[in-house]
Amino acid sequence: MGWEVLSALNPRLIMVHISGYGQTGPYRDKPGFGVIGEAMGGLRYLTGQPGEPSVRVGVSIGDSLSALYAVIGTLLALQERNRSGLGQEIDVALYESVFAMMESLLPEFDASGQVREPSGSALPGITPSNAYRCQGGDYVLIAGNGDSIFKRLMGVIGRDDLANDPALAHNDGRSQHADRIDTAIQRWTEERPRDAILQALDDARVPAGYPYTAKDIAFDPHYLAREMIQTFTRPNGKPLKVPGVLPKLSATPGRIGDGGPTLGQHTDDVLDELGIDHETRAKLRQAGIIWGLHYA
Repeated sequence: MGWEVLSALNPRLIMVHISGYGQTGPYRDKPGFGVIGEAMGGLRYLTGQPGEPSVRVGVSIGDSLSALYAVIGTLLALQERNRSGLGQEIDVALYESVFAMMESLLPEFDASGQVREPSGSALPGITPSNAYRCQGGDYVLIAGNGDSIFKRLMGVIGRDDLANDPALAHNDGRSQHADRIDTAIQRWTEERPRDAILQALDDARVPAGYPYTAKDIAFDPHYLAREMIQTFTRPNGKPLKVPGVLPKLSATPGRIGDGGPTLGQHTDDVLDELGIDHETRAKLRQAGIIWGLHYA
């Protein structure tokens, strides 16, 4: 049964489709996963070092973006149903969800004929905004791309000559001398440990950070203060840290009530509803057909 049949039975129905290519168009019947949507949406081409094969962004961002757009579409459809009393279909494509995040990629090409290329850790057209190696092999991210911020950054690294260079007063000029600026910053960072660099930049109000690992996130005081690290107890009695809820609403904040069941946790509940007796369940478990704890 499809939309036509179901909506005829319930005109208030809201049906959400999430697929690789959407419900229309010449590719509609092609199989697709998040990785393919990321490629067709333009993200994979831009991700990586110039002249090298594109790389994965680290997480299944195409799937997550599609889910977000599905939620947005559902909320919009609910609002319209409150007004008109009618439901509707929501069509979310993986590749379109990624494409929607591609900033001015298409207008840039249409206006200038230029195809945006991979830029590694640098932010194209914005200088300085890059990753810099520290003493000991760590990296810091520094975003000194505002005019006043750039001056403060150059003061921290002892390069007043660059801070006062008229050619570098604005981003257009700095972008033409990105290698020169990055080299100056790199020479400063590689002689200092990461924490000392971050403290100096923080004192000067220069935006900076470092690539967090899961361990960094789990124990970061800001994450903890904003309740973005939640702990719940699993069915086996052991605690587990999970991401908190966002966005944060002042009057009706979200909460995590349940971490989700373990594999087979509700098997017996379902089989009880179906009237399957314990002897039959034991045989099914022995045959490996069902899984889960046996409750006598």
